[in-house]
Amino acid sequence: MSADTLRIGLGFDVHRLVPGRPCILGGIRLEHPTGPEGHSDGDAVLHAVTDAVLGAAGLDDLGTLFPPSDERWRAADSARLLTLAMAEVRGAGFRVTSVDVVVATEGPRIGPARGAMRARMGELLGLDPGAVNVKGKSLEGLGALAGGAGVAVQAVALLARSAEE
Repeated sequence: MSADTLRIGLGFDVHRLVPGRPCILGGIRLEHPTGPEGHSDGDAVLHAVTDAVLGAAGLDDLGTLFPPSDERWRAADSARLLTLAMAEVRGAGFRVTSVDVVVATEGPRIGPARGAMRARMGELLGLDPGAVNVKGKSLEGLGALAGGAGVAVQAVALLARSAEE
């Protein structure tokens, strides 16, 4: 096995939660009075996952590929952005083998949505949902995101060279 057969990428994203925005996280809509603010739909989970897979493949990050200064991406569906990024990842000769995500918030409850998030991300990444893990963590009333002010997400992706390589 060559040194670059497996590659690890780390993604991170944070968004303020504001009234009047749909709460879209992990590619699904959650019932919550606030949602992530952002140029796109603000899905911090998919943003972190996208950066993790792009980073593992040695490609540009989400903000470089889909800059907020470009009006084409205003209100963009983050699932579409991940799909476009996955085409880049495959073009670079990689496939995703697993993803692990931590969602830190005192806003929407993540536990009840874990299964749906895992299924949706598995679909977008071409993975069995068992290869996608999602964990919700409380902030215990600490820090700038306490009180439901925002959501912070960290994601790790493991990529392997595609079989055709």
